[in-house]
Amino acid sequence: MKNLTKKFIIKISCALLVSTIAFSAWAISLDDAKQQGLVGEMSNGYLGLIIDSPDAKSLVTSVNEKRKSIYMNLARTNKITMQQVTALAGKKAYDKTQPSHFIQNSAGQWVKKQSLVTAPKANSTSA
Repeated sequence: MKNLTKKFIIKISCALLVSTIAFSAWAISLDDAKQQGLVGEMSNGYLGLIIDSPDAKSLVTSVNEKRKSIYMNLARTNKITMQQVTALAGKKAYDKTQPSHFIQNSAGQWVKKQSLVTAPKANSTSA
């Protein structure tokens, strides 16, 4: 089961990578749209529109159509539900999102992803 999950996560990662590369020829690329704060990743594995611009809207529609097709194929191939696929894809997309790019939080708000910086531990010995 663990090996199956690992293979599935690899497939989702590849699917997200392919969908990112496939849109480099658009008027605005996916990376540019993310850097400009026009689009962000949602927890359901799909791309969300943050700022309503025609190019960004077209990009989101196209990316999400491709992702849905990939997710349906993954669900069918792995005999799992679309909800399971999109939940895993959403987590993977969040994990891969660069700091300062937007993600949608559980309240549905767009927030910039923060870099994970661990604060130094306080010295527990007293002088």
